[in-house]
Amino acid sequence: MKLVRFGGPGAERLGILDGEGRIREVSSLVADFAGEAVSPASLQRIRNADLATLPIAENSARLGPCVAKPGHFIAIGLNYVDHAHESNMPIPSEPVAFSKAPSSISGPTDDVVMPEGSEKSDWEVEIAMVIGTTAFNVFEADALDHVAGFCICNDVSERSYQIERGGQWIKGKSLPTYGPIGPWLVTRDEIADVQNLGLWLDVNGERRQTGSTSSMIFSLAHIVSYLSRFMRLEPGDIITTGTPPGVGMGMKPPTYLKRGDVMTLGIDGLGDQRQTVR
Repeated sequence: MKLVRFGGPGAERLGILDGEGRIREVSSLVADFAGEAVSPASLQRIRNADLATLPIAENSARLGPCVAKPGHFIAIGLNYVDHAHESNMPIPSEPVAFSKAPSSISGPTDDVVMPEGSEKSDWEVEIAMVIGTTAFNVFEADALDHVAGFCICNDVSERSYQIERGGQWIKGKSLPTYGPIGPWLVTRDEIADVQNLGLWLDVNGERRQTGSTSSMIFSLAHIVSYLSRFMRLEPGDIITTGTPPGVGMGMKPPTYLKRGDVMTLGIDGLGDQRQTVR
């Protein structure tokens, strides 16, 4: 299933894409795509619905974040060898984990709003996963059984806050609108091999990032298992899993986002995003 949240910010309704790509509203079946509403039992109620009987959303509807109110928005850094090289950082021996504030989350076509004084905001196309069932101390072989589905995340990063202001990376990762997710939450059964998906990102129509999840240092299953050693992952939590090479920080000279720039990005099977910087 491809699940969406659509409508105005803070007033999103819930939908599923039908066979013709139209959004059918499922707000009567689940309260929201958050917490236990992305559990297997909740998703099964949607699978069992007769889509032909559900109302069709208007074509012009804004798409909001595909998941609402995660308890935790976790990110993995330096998970592609070439990205670690371009960041002038060593290849990690264990996943590098940090947090993004859940308040950074925005819709896949919402504007990215740079704060006053920001001069080093950067792009990062990533595949994210949404936890569907509680995971604590799980084996890697079983880890993806705890995942409800996958989506695109643009891990927008203000590098000066991240690197030059001391402390932890969360400061450069958590500005409002710096975590676009969606357009869809694609359930796990739709993706034949999550470790063989292409990723790409353009800025103003120029290709900046091209990669494949096959090039990850740590697989998605490994990441879930690893994190579950240190914390209890709960339904609705989001884990975004690192970016391939081609970020602005790694360009020579470094090149960062400017107001008016347009980012477009996508992942095989997960749709695409488009954001204007202002």
